[in-house]
Amino acid sequence: MEQQQDTQKKTILITVMIFLAALCRIFPHIDNFTPIGAIALFGGTFFTDRRKAFLIPLAALLFSDVLKEVLYGNGFHNTMIFVYGAFALITSLGFILRKRVQRQTIMVSSLVGSMIFFFVTNFGVWTTGYYGYSFQDLLNCMIAGIPFFRGTVMGDLFYNLILFGSYSLLRWKYPVFSK
Repeated sequence: MEQQQDTQKKTILITVMIFLAALCRIFPHIDNFTPIGAIALFGGTFFTDRRKAFLIPLAALLFSDVLKEVLYGNGFHNTMIFVYGAFALITSLGFILRKRVQRQTIMVSSLVGSMIFFFVTNFGVWTTGYYGYSFQDLLNCMIAGIPFFRGTVMGDLFYNLILFGSYSLLRWKYPVFSK
């Protein structure tokens, strides 16, 4: 019974942290400097239930997209499926990270997550036909996305530091979250 309550507390804490991070998307920021990759990696790493690892971070992403749409009119777009697909892949990367949560593995996973997001979402932009449909057009689309990649990497590293670091401190201070 006590272990179940501890698991519920841990789930609530991780969920709150993810939703708070997702809210950062509605504030002005550098292009692509968002917590998207960090939320996915963090959820995949610490939710023991794989369904929750996907569903709760995806719900937070959708929640922030709805808020962005209501507040600014830019929450929904024609390549969202690729954003959500990249998000799911990064969540899966978190499963690999579970047994190896250390500074260097978090950093490497963060960078790999940034690359996944870059390639999947830019491929999504290419599928819209904006750049054309040839292989050269795909390369042009990828090249056009390079300036946004810097913000993605910086945002992922920053928000992973915040999420993983805060959670580590909370687990140290309150051992109930370590179980």
